[in-house]
Amino acid sequence: MTYNIFISHSWKYNDEYYKIEKWIDDSISDWRNMSVPEHDAKKADTDKELERMIDNNIKNSSGVIIISGMYTNHSKWIDKEIDIASKYGKSIIGIKPRGNERTPNKIYDNAKIIVNWNSTSLINAIKEFF
Repeated sequence: MTYNIFISHSWKYNDEYYKIEKWIDDSISDWRNMSVPEHDAKKADTDKELERMIDNNIKNSSGVIIISGMYTNHSKWIDKEIDIASKYGKSIIGIKPRGNERTPNKIYDNAKIIVNWNSTSLINAIKEFF
C-alpha cells in the first residue's frame, strides 16, 4: 500500500516539517509526499490558483498531518488545508510539538487523533488512520 501524505505546516517552521518527513522516510518505505514545502513551492499566479493546487494534492492524499503549534491559529493556509481535508473526508493527524500544552481548537475539533512529538506515535497513527 502506498501512503500519499500531505504534511501541513508553516514555512516559518521548516525544521519540524523536515523532521516529520525523515520519520516517515525511516519507517514507511512506500509513501509519496503530497505536501507543498518551501523548497518546492507551487508556481501559482494567484492565491486561488494555489488553493486549487493544494486542494488537488489533498484530494489525492491518504490523509493530512498537521503540526499543531499555536501559530496555526494565525495561518490562513493551514486553516484552508483543514477545511479541504474535511471536505474530502480525509483523516487528519495532529502532532503536538514538544513543549506545547495547548492545541488550537480547529485542529482539536478536526483531527482523528493528536499525537505527541515522537516518531513511533506518528507512524502508528498513519498506519491506523491512513
